[in-house]
Amino acid sequence: MKWFRILTALAVIACFVPMGLTLGAAWVASTNGCTLNEGNVNPCVIGGRDYGATLYNMAMMAWLMLFTLPYAVMLVILWVIVEIVRFIRARRAAA
Repeated sequence: MKWFRILTALAVIACFVPMGLTLGAAWVASTNGCTLNEGNVNPCVIGGRDYGATLYNMAMMAWLMLFTLPYAVMLVILWVIVEIVRFIRARRAAA
């Protein structure tokens, strides 16, 4: 049961990684005074290199959340069901 909890938690966290990438891109862009939008790639020179395309790709990861969020919701529902069943079985075994 311990492994089920660990793997489920890791899978749910993995479903939110695209949002972390998007927030990271927004933070890097705002920290360095760059413009970041989903319309096009804007130049963002940091330390003499242009990271505009990289930040754009990271920002577009938010669209991946359309696919990963339903899996996260299903995993959480499955996790709750498994924990409820486990609780009921443990209670019956104790009685």
